[in-house]
Amino acid sequence: MRERNTFFSGKRVVGSILFLLVAGIYGMTGAPAQSDERKNQLDYDLDVPRDEVICFALYTVNDNILKLTAQLYPLKEGEDRTLRLEIKEGGEWTEIARTEVIEVGWTAPFRVENWDDTKQVPYRVNHADKAFYEGTIRKNPVDKEEIVVAGFTGNSILQPHGGTLPKTDIVDNIKKIDVDLLFFSGDQVYDHNRHYQAWLNFGRDFGEIIKDRPTITIPDDHDVGQPNLWGQNGRKSFVPEGHDGGYYKPVDYVKEVERAQTSHLPDPYDPTPIERGIGVYYTDLNWGRISFAILEDRKFKTGPEAVVPPMGPRPDHITDPNYDPKSVDVPEARLLGERQLKFLDDWGQDWTDADFKVALSQTIFCGGAHIHGKLGGRLHADLDSNGWPQTGRRKAIIALRKAFALHFAGDQHLATIFHHGVNEWRDGNISFCVPSIANLYLRWWEPLEEGKNRAPGDPPYLGDHVDGFDNLVTCYAVANPTKEPANGDKLTTRAAGFGIVRLNKATRKITLECWPRNVDITDPSAEQYPGWPRTIGQTDNYGRKPIAYLPTLKISGQTDSVVQVVDESTGEVAYTLRINGTEFQPKVFEKGAYTIHIGEGANKKTLSSIEARSLVEDSVIEVEF
Repeated sequence: MRERNTFFSGKRVVGSILFLLVAGIYGMTGAPAQSDERKNQLDYDLDVPRDEVICFALYTVNDNILKLTAQLYPLKEGEDRTLRLEIKEGGEWTEIARTEVIEVGWTAPFRVENWDDTKQVPYRVNHADKAFYEGTIRKNPVDKEEIVVAGFTGNSILQPHGGTLPKTDIVDNIKKIDVDLLFFSGDQVYDHNRHYQAWLNFGRDFGEIIKDRPTITIPDDHDVGQPNLWGQNGRKSFVPEGHDGGYYKPVDYVKEVERAQTSHLPDPYDPTPIERGIGVYYTDLNWGRISFAILEDRKFKTGPEAVVPPMGPRPDHITDPNYDPKSVDVPEARLLGERQLKFLDDWGQDWTDADFKVALSQTIFCGGAHIHGKLGGRLHADLDSNGWPQTGRRKAIIALRKAFALHFAGDQHLATIFHHGVNEWRDGNISFCVPSIANLYLRWWEPLEEGKNRAPGDPPYLGDHVDGFDNLVTCYAVANPTKEPANGDKLTTRAAGFGIVRLNKATRKITLECWPRNVDITDPSAEQYPGWPRTIGQTDNYGRKPIAYLPTLKISGQTDSVVQVVDESTGEVAYTLRINGTEFQPKVFEKGAYTIHIGEGANKKTLSSIEARSLVEDSVIEVEF
């Protein structure tokens, strides 16, 4: 991320001058300095009536465990620090859990095991029998044919020029289509010094839809008080920009942010803290038979300053088009880290109660923009993007494609659909980056060369390209801002909006939607950004061309079996997939012998030494359960 919101205090004029100087150095002048009027509009009122001290609540349900975090306004001296969670049964409220308020950040996390997710249940959070916050714990929509997920990023509260920005159009649209899951991919908060106060504002904006449906929130750089974040396993950063790697804010500040935004998520895959006792939250969530991997793609990533020599006006921006991309792919640079790669490997092989795999993270695995901040601000490569380091990016794509996983993310301020390549174009999975809720800092995808292998009629910026790190990417759609974006509330010219993903379990089709702000998406005349909607198949997320095929599996006694293909020469899992129906012909990428596992748990069969010889394989293996 580049755009900063700086909340001035003290000597406003001196602060403004310093901000503009820094903004000029770092290419951030797209975010205007604040006037006294705008500063006052950003003051947060924390003194509320005592029957309103519960601001909002976030929850998820996974593996029959309900986790809910209530967010409070500050409690006063002498007020009770205990909260109760109640559900409504037979017209009566019954207490099912209680917890103590954590005063640093004023959060109250609940955990309820043995939760029955087969029914919808009204709940309320109760403080001192005076304040009540009510919502609905939804039933797990396992029987729904189509699961709908809404994605958001970049929740700036300001309009481009003055005034706070309402979110009522987004809330109204989400309620109209009644999505099953909400995903906020980062930058829910842009106040670098007052996360708590700005987090309350986030809850006031979106609480109406959050209270009644499971919600995933993951913090990004601005949430933890940095314009960019390379977490580097939790080390301390010594510069506010963070390009030396690590966290600049105090550890307690970082912990408060992560507790507020992630304590309601399912338990971490491996809860071992990183350096300085900072926690982790990467995990998975199964909802509606969709298996979501929740990643922390900033937490382990290496900062560029110590490993890459400067090649531009700042450590993370490369402006020399003649640089050698291989020179920055240094062995010591990490992206997801070994811990998360192990998690992805295990997650990709476990299809229990899952028909689809979707990875959720802060941003996508490529350099997805060429122009930053304003027209003329062309970069050749952006080390803040997850196109770098290339080796780490390749490992991430390989892990995701083995699970045929769609990647759903944000951060870039620019909506895109990319098909990622590792050794060839389109041999990886597909990513959907959603647009910012309010796009103050603009980006454009505007390659200098025309894309190859475009569909007839596609503009030249689509098709096969390489990004600034020589990663292979195919652009299917992009929502660029207009060349001279309008100010005020004309957010469509700034390409603001949100994304919708529809996963159809019957057809195994995925429909990606990208909606602008201030439209009624149920109106037949409402239009999405050009290039959307786009429908892809589940297996498009492993686009690698086969070298050979194995015999066709015809399965009886079991439908939609899990099929895993293992290369016997290496012992490596080629991929794992829950097939659609009773017939499947596995593709493979090397000739030789393979083991095929069919089914799951105790109801599983294994075929060994199955030979892959050519692209033409007409034989059939009958598998009976």
